[in-house]
Amino acid sequence: MNNRQLFLQYIAQTSPKPIGIEMAKAEGVYIWDTAGKKYIDGIAGFSVCNIGHSNAAVVKAVQQQAADYMHVIVYGEFIETPQVAYAATLVKHLPNSLNTVYFTNSGAEATEGAMKLAKRVTNRTKIIAANHAYHGSTQGALSVMGDEYWRNAFRPLLPDIFHLDYGSQQFINAIDSQTACVILETVQAESGVKAPTKEWLQLVRKKCDEHCVLLILDEIQAGFGRTGTLWAFEQFGIVPDILLLGKALGGGMPLGAFIASNQLMSTLTNNPVLGHITTFGGHPVSCAAGKAAFDFLIGNNILETIATKQAILKERLQHSAIKNIQSHGLWCSLQFESAELTQSIAERCVKNGLITDWFLFAPDRIRIAPPLTITEEELKDLCRILVRSITD
Repeated sequence: MNNRQLFLQYIAQTSPKPIGIEMAKAEGVYIWDTAGKKYIDGIAGFSVCNIGHSNAAVVKAVQQQAADYMHVIVYGEFIETPQVAYAATLVKHLPNSLNTVYFTNSGAEATEGAMKLAKRVTNRTKIIAANHAYHGSTQGALSVMGDEYWRNAFRPLLPDIFHLDYGSQQFINAIDSQTACVILETVQAESGVKAPTKEWLQLVRKKCDEHCVLLILDEIQAGFGRTGTLWAFEQFGIVPDILLLGKALGGGMPLGAFIASNQLMSTLTNNPVLGHITTFGGHPVSCAAGKAAFDFLIGNNILETIATKQAILKERLQHSAIKNIQSHGLWCSLQFESAELTQSIAERCVKNGLITDWFLFAPDRIRIAPPLTITEEELKDLCRILVRSITD
């Protein structure tokens, strides 16, 4: 059997029609298959590879840390320099109240930890989430996912979860003294890059404050410059009580985190002890990779280029078949008349050398989220391939 047949037989499949490119190499904004064909990565591994593939600084950090030590003991017992150094670096670039980092393996696990922390701190169980929200696929995270199609097959899930429309007055009205936390994506990813108004998010923050409710902001996809600022919440004039990170956090290695104040986080150390625990969370190699990627992002003025690149997307992605464009930084969705047409265009893009995809809650939209390091000429090439694929 060839590798494709082995892949289909031995790797658990998540969809009936995987993209199915057999990988050989990835560097910068490009990936190559085993036949030597080159593709522009138009989705950056779903916003994981914000500084591109195989960044030299990240590769060096991984190699050096792997040579020193990898796993030694469960998280939180030994003082491991990569964890400490990365946490300290992150905190320096966050508001003062977000000063304690709990590293996990993934964004979904960060969601789980944050939900437990909110219940522990408030001694309440009610959680308010948004329709068309995506926070991960584990059972707790699935409970706050905002679409019954994805939840229904796995019920019963967590009780006391209330889903309301993102951006609505009803959402704000539902926040009361029985609520443990509100969990929101600062910019909704899987609904097609949907941002709220600044005023609405500030009202959510105000209502949470009035009722001593913790506000959890999920920036697992939106963080690390994807929206044009280091953290998306900076654009809305608020600070969350708990921040969720993942995707680009590990620089291509698996890593997630939830971040809160030391006062809040310390509640997980007693009644019970080990209130939250993980074996591999904050793996030293992942933390070394993540810090190298973060330092590269900050040290090379990449954030200053995002507005120009967003403008290029808006200028170049012009076609009569595009019904609507939603964008926030170097992150956009293109709407077509049907999910079937969108799927057809995505398949044509792959044939023409561009990797793209659709959205869970907006299957009629194409996703564009290339590495933030993409040059202006590479971005123009991306746009040319996409427009040609639409025409095809």
